[in-house]
Amino acid sequence: MSLLYLGIAIVAEIIATSLLKASEGFTHLIPTAVLGLGYLVAFYCLSMALRDIPTEIAYAIWSGVGIVLVAAVA
Repeated sequence: MSLLYLGIAIVAEIIATSLLKASEGFTHLIPTAVLGLGYLVAFYCLSMALRDIPTEIAYAIWSGVGIVLVAAVA
């Protein structure tokens, strides 16, 4: 279950980070709202994954996969 939470955290981070430009300095309501929700989901799911996965491993996977996929989406 922890790996599922980690996967959800990664996907939510990618969605939120991809919307940073669309929010145009947090002036557009819809992208800003989805961005905020995405980061809330990402950090919640990451914290749930940290129950069973050691912090250094979970954070390395979360940030590493997130960077690669955000670069691919951009």
